[in-house]
Amino acid sequence: TESLKAFVSQGDHILVTDSVYQPTRKYCDHVLARFGVEVSYYDPLIGGDIKDLIKQNTSVIFVESPGSQTFEIQDLPTIADVAKENGITTILDNTWATPLYLKPFDLGIDVSVHAATKYITGHSDAMLGIISTNEACYDRIRDSVRLSGQCAGPDPIFLGLRGLRTMPTRLKQHWKSGIKVAEWLAARPEVARLIHPALPSHPGHNLWKRDFNGASGLFAFILHDVSDDAVGRLLENTQLFGMGYSWGGFESLLIPFDPRSYRTATEWNAEGPAFRIHIGLEDPDELICDLQIGFDAMNVS
Repeated sequence: TESLKAFVSQGDHILVTDSVYQPTRKYCDHVLARFGVEVSYYDPLIGGDIKDLIKQNTSVIFVESPGSQTFEIQDLPTIADVAKENGITTILDNTWATPLYLKPFDLGIDVSVHAATKYITGHSDAMLGIISTNEACYDRIRDSVRLSGQCAGPDPIFLGLRGLRTMPTRLKQHWKSGIKVAEWLAARPEVARLIHPALPSHPGHNLWKRDFNGASGLFAFILHDVSDDAVGRLLENTQLFGMGYSWGGFESLLIPFDPRSYRTATEWNAEGPAFRIHIGLEDPDELICDLQIGFDAMNVS
């Protein structure tokens, strides 16, 4: 939110990906809009055609790749080029990949934000956010943060520094284990679609290979149509997967999602119930066994 506030004024227009993290959307709709900032949401797969949405007063293009929950990969260099041609600031939510697996400034992005609560701290025990900018944007971010009275406490900063020391090792395991579980899920008869940018089946896989250096442990899958009771049995019978929103820690998580109620520029068409899954640092074979138990329970008629 601070990164957005630093670059908008009353009467401005901003473009925000339709796959943005939902709290960011709420901030745009309920705070920025109240102060006279017009917000337009766009298809994350728009690429260079985003030029057609730009207005004279467009000040920011907000991107998130992969997209929240649905994991669309955006063409970041192309969007950044269009923004630069029109004097527009680009802001990227880079929480999924972290600075290790995506280098936003190399792709032309101006500002990169991270929910450091997730992979950077890595233990689900601190609330922390990070803004990184190029030199041209630094003063505006610094002044906005200072004037807002924003300041991280010493304990979250200590925990963030602790997490940075182990993040390369942890992320390698999240990536490796995530791929193993994803490939197992893709072969399951209950699964209609697996959504993981690092797998060749993903529509944006070639963009992922071009722009990213790795993958985290967060992805999604969609079941064939089943009842709510069946979904409940799946969730209730997995013992190693918690149900929680704040991924990026050592533990594995599994939650259902449905973005139809708040997406406005795209249409979500799913074969059945959708799940966001985070693969933690547990033994992936044990996680697969746990999911097997959940599917067995789900399949009981």
